[in-house]
Amino acid sequence: MTLRRRSSHKMSATRAGVSFKHKGYALSDVGKKRQSNEDAFYVDDRIGLYVVADGMGGHAAGEVASQEAVETIYGMVKSGVRSLRELSDPLDDGDVHKASRLMESAVQAATYMVYSMAELDRGKSGMGTTISAMLILGAYAVTGQVGDSRIYRVVGDTVEQLTEDHTLIAWQLKQGLITPAEAKTSPHRNVITRAVGNREYVEVDTRLIALDKGDRFLLCSDGLHGYLREGDVAPIVRAGGNEAVKKFIALANERGGKDNITAVLVEVD
Repeated sequence: MTLRRRSSHKMSATRAGVSFKHKGYALSDVGKKRQSNEDAFYVDDRIGLYVVADGMGGHAAGEVASQEAVETIYGMVKSGVRSLRELSDPLDDGDVHKASRLMESAVQAATYMVYSMAELDRGKSGMGTTISAMLILGAYAVTGQVGDSRIYRVVGDTVEQLTEDHTLIAWQLKQGLITPAEAKTSPHRNVITRAVGNREYVEVDTRLIALDKGDRFLLCSDGLHGYLREGDVAPIVRAGGNEAVKKFIALANERGGKDNITAVLVEVD
């Protein structure tokens, strides 16, 4: 099941006297090979929360995991964001810590929720999900990452991957144990080293991102980024809004569509 939660209200903020607005667009597709869509997403411009989740587990367990995870994260962030101040220059270390802690706590809450559901229903034992989340707070954003979905920042023709894949392949590459060429053909390409829900606790990567006018952020499941080639992202992002996310889905399907495909585009102006 794919959750489509959104608000059309644009939020504004300032950093060093510059005004920002942010707007999210999202689309998910089952792809060409899967019978059901185990991806989920959440888009809420009003509180500035954007989430992509890629569920895993048989008997619809992945679908349940991703849905419950994004719902839990939304609930935690919606409640906690009221006590946070917008982040602006000069940054206050205490405010940054609180914002990062909220993101981490929200993902941890999702982890415990999914794990507990699997404990109560043995048919869903081992279910889990990836999480790539971004919360915009004034002139900065805080990201939360578990698994191998991704967040990219696009500035003009420059594309930067902001998140680290929690996969065996990524770890082997980082340690210099294999080459990029070997990684492309490795039988371990789909082995994830961190997921939300398969244990009671998971380590969450958080990161603080300074926003600028013209920034574009792509949050996506591996059903999309697994098909992306160098030079694909920036031209599609330039199409803007709903047209861009449609083009991302179409590209993944044209190149095989072996997995569920989800794309969330956040535009900062």
